[in-house]
Amino acid sequence: MALVQPRQSARERPAAFDLGHPAPWIVAIVALLLPLVSNSFFLSEIFGQTLILGVIALSLMFLAGCGGMVSLMQLTVAGFAGYMYAIFGVTGTHSVSLGWHWWLATPIALILATLFGTVGGALAVRTEGIYTIMITLAIGAAFYYFTNQNYAIFNGHTGINTISTPAFWGIDWRASLPFYYLTLVVAALCYFWVDYLIRAPFGLALQGVRDNPRRMAALGFHVNAHRVAAYAFAAFIAAIGGILQVWNYKQISPGSVSVDSAINVLIVAFVGGVGRPIGPFIGAFIFVLLRTFALDFLREIGLDGNRFRLLIGLGFLVIVFWSPDGVIGLWERWRRRGAPASARPAGGAHG
Repeated sequence: MALVQPRQSARERPAAFDLGHPAPWIVAIVALLLPLVSNSFFLSEIFGQTLILGVIALSLMFLAGCGGMVSLMQLTVAGFAGYMYAIFGVTGTHSVSLGWHWWLATPIALILATLFGTVGGALAVRTEGIYTIMITLAIGAAFYYFTNQNYAIFNGHTGINTISTPAFWGIDWRASLPFYYLTLVVAALCYFWVDYLIRAPFGLALQGVRDNPRRMAALGFHVNAHRVAAYAFAAFIAAIGGILQVWNYKQISPGSVSVDSAINVLIVAFVGGVGRPIGPFIGAFIFVLLRTFALDFLREIGLDGNRFRLLIGLGFLVIVFWSPDGVIGLWERWRRRGAPASARPAGGAHG
């Protein structure tokens, strides 16, 4: 069985952000007004972290949903960007940091992380299916152990601490309120960029490569070139999430790029659904809520709080079992059942 099943093409699907529907406007208004009813903890650790994790998982959604390539190195790319920002920027670990301003360290980190992801993608496109997962997982594991053991560049298991964050226009952008709006704007831009690219000629060609690479090659398309380009774009999106992650925590260590964390991104993407760009953000919100509150909930009912990962795993299995397209797939099926027969799409069920 294929890991990522063929889906409807972008032109056959309804608009992912229908401005005529009230739901997108409600979501936008709620997101803008959240600071009025939330404290700094919820803004940073719940909603801000949801947006950051959603951006990283968005890169996996693009590869898996549009290109049929399940990559486990997206968090590694994000972590690489975070490390590069810390190494080139201003930090409290003077032995490994160059001390450049954030506006110079940020684009350098993004460029290097994109190159890193592109090279990894060039290796991964030579394989298919489970072997793609294995090689990207191997890249992530190798980077984790390298950062854990290298002290000259990455400062070993201690990592790099007290990383500087942007401050301009008289605003400390790491403060909870400005940082929330910063992540909200960046996440929205990434969302619309991915949604546009899926419907652009490149995205349509990539979906053709996903569904029938031999036919696309016969039509004159360079299959591997499209796949490598997809990895490059996904790496840039993941790198943006990695920079935001470093700004959020002001530190980075090998634990940030561990294999467990890389698998968490896979869970986030598939729980939300890889069929729509909104899916990773839904999955990120569910994951962050479980990660934050499951431990206390288990203790309240008399269970070992350390088993909160078991609760996350069971939730992942339940959602994937009932809907291979995640939460967004459940929503679409429920919406189709409530629609008149004449209004249902002719293409059949999504996914």
